[in-house]
Amino acid sequence: MTSRKMHLVAFLLAGPTAHHHGAWRHPEADLGVFTPQWHEHIARVLEQGKFDSLFFADILGLYDLFGGSFATILRCGGQMGLLDPIPLLSIMSRVTSHIGLGATLSSTFYPPYHLARTLGTLDLMSGGRVAWNVVASHGHLEAQNFGLDELPARDTRYDYADEVVEAVCRLWESWDEDALVLDKARGVYADPDKVHYANYEGKWIRTRGPLTVPRSPQGRPVIMQAGSSSRGRDFAARWGELVFTLQHSKADMQAFYRDLKARVVARGRAAEECLILPSIDVIVGETDQIARARQAYVNDLVQTEVGMAQMSGHIGVDLSRFPPDQPLADMVLEAGSRGSLDVILQGTAAQGLTLGEAARRFATSELCPQIAGSPETIADELQDLFESGACDGFVLTPTLMPGMFEQFCRAVVPVLQARGLFRREYGGTTLRAHLRD
Repeated sequence: MTSRKMHLVAFLLAGPTAHHHGAWRHPEADLGVFTPQWHEHIARVLEQGKFDSLFFADILGLYDLFGGSFATILRCGGQMGLLDPIPLLSIMSRVTSHIGLGATLSSTFYPPYHLARTLGTLDLMSGGRVAWNVVASHGHLEAQNFGLDELPARDTRYDYADEVVEAVCRLWESWDEDALVLDKARGVYADPDKVHYANYEGKWIRTRGPLTVPRSPQGRPVIMQAGSSSRGRDFAARWGELVFTLQHSKADMQAFYRDLKARVVARGRAAEECLILPSIDVIVGETDQIARARQAYVNDLVQTEVGMAQMSGHIGVDLSRFPPDQPLADMVLEAGSRGSLDVILQGTAAQGLTLGEAARRFATSELCPQIAGSPETIADELQDLFESGACDGFVLTPTLMPGMFEQFCRAVVPVLQARGLFRREYGGTTLRAHLRD
């Protein structure tokens, strides 16, 4: 038995897929993402499984680099954030009472007052369960949807994001905890001496305040982050309470974990104030053999074309100009793009893969670990990663929806609980309390 507990967060994307770009084609996939009942069911399942939180990733546009069109992504059901996360989380909050609710919102495109008010309102109305996944955005297609020709340089985006988060936090803090009085007999609704102007002014950002939203039971939303570049890691070390990362192997996870924890400590924070959760995909079967058969079946549903389109968006190169049967080793790309491709594929070029084979592999999990096995086998692998300095828990990205989450909560969570690795009940009611369990 161990006193340290694993943290679990569910990855959601309001579209046909998450990291697996063929699972929506499975006969058992529920494609009801456009109905409130779909979201309510998933929230209930995850809360019954005692997950710390769920969160919605988001993409503010349709990938259209591959062949100069969004046709492949749309036709083949690639990665799309089709719906705004905030209304979806509002729906999910009404049928749950404990699980955290995370929204991805761009610091590049949304003004601080809008961010503070929207997230603060949801945090208050949910009883203190909201996380803000801060992204600086990475695609010019998103910039063009917000009236810009292209994004600023990465470091500039993060410098700007620092100011946005500083301003948002100042606005959240403009109400003291006990500012609301609600005294009918004396006729005092709120104490004006406990509500303050923010008066924030930076290089790019200005906001006066005060915010119109009182504090929630957790004070303010949890800050979540997923930066992977050196500048992104510095940003996460300063602000992140929960860090989501895509790593391809145990060694990669351990290296990222050591690096980011050291940056957190260098910032004057305690290492445990920032939880690091790598992404994993799981496929559960009654036996390892059954799970591997399920894995082979669902992975075979991926279409080569959509994998190439997804990779195009990630590396910034239109791969439609290359034949799918061309060996990766023979591909000639400009230096920066070749490096980006190698980082994404980390070692697969040495396996003699063609572009099409690599694309299909990428489209099964975006190369985060895909673990297939019995509940005990999956628990063994998660326990090994958790206890070997690789993570503080996991972000689970679904294959089959909602079946993967149902199977994991019904079959794997009890094994983790029996081993003393995961909570049996929530220790508090706010997301920040869950992260400190």
